[in-house]
Amino acid sequence: MVSPRLVTKIEAEEPTLRLAVLIDADNAQAAVIEGLLAEIARFGEATVKRIYGDFTAPASASWKKVLQKYAIKPVQQFAYTTGKNATDSTLIIDAMDLLYTRKFDGFCLITSDSDFTGLAMRLREEGLTVLGFGEKKTPEAFRNACHKFVFTEVLRPDTATESAAQRTKKTENDQKSSSPQPAAQAPETKQAFPRKFVLAALEQSSDDAGWANLGNFGNYLNKLQPDFDSRLYGYKKLSDLVKARTDLFVTEERQVPGSTQKALYLRAK
Repeated sequence: MVSPRLVTKIEAEEPTLRLAVLIDADNAQAAVIEGLLAEIARFGEATVKRIYGDFTAPASASWKKVLQKYAIKPVQQFAYTTGKNATDSTLIIDAMDLLYTRKFDGFCLITSDSDFTGLAMRLREEGLTVLGFGEKKTPEAFRNACHKFVFTEVLRPDTATESAAQRTKKTENDQKSSSPQPAAQAPETKQAFPRKFVLAALEQSSDDAGWANLGNFGNYLNKLQPDFDSRLYGYKKLSDLVKARTDLFVTEERQVPGSTQKALYLRAK
């Protein structure tokens, strides 16, 4: 289930979680670091920021350019033998050392590697919040082992927009010089919206009248599917999604008792 401390942080105005951020340089992209740290700041304070990898290797060149700027401590790990990943072991050992200091409320694991599934499960057993960040290729086992999993592709919208524009321009140029090629537009296809799953979650989180508070609905979605993210479907926030999908939801704002604020409620249409 979702950690109560994570729920509290999502609803609070200020960060409440002390987080240890551990990055697997072999399975993460330096291009998303700015968006990544901004996303982590939504959940709490990145008290420790460490990255693990062989920084003498050409593949780590992009990371070396951003480590100083974002105050990330590099942990050098040489590859002892070809085909074996010593980085994973070093990261896991450090994670356990940090765990037993009892100074942290949660861990952020930045990797697309399923080898960290066991680590995520162990941290959860200790009652800590586990936030995962990785690419869409990340195996489902690791995604589901986290309280919340964020696809790093949604953390670089500017890059995605630029790529889309470039592809559109290229397609237009190709159409002028040759016959249309529908297959070239395949990368632009949006991820299918999980209509059945979302409506089932709404039913389970609603009251006897069929209405659900947006916060309760969002928490239930994450309990069932930790990698659910409204940004995958073109909406910055869950509230934007439910308001826009008038074909699925009816929404209304209600006054919060004892407060001047309003809360959003929704039900199936």
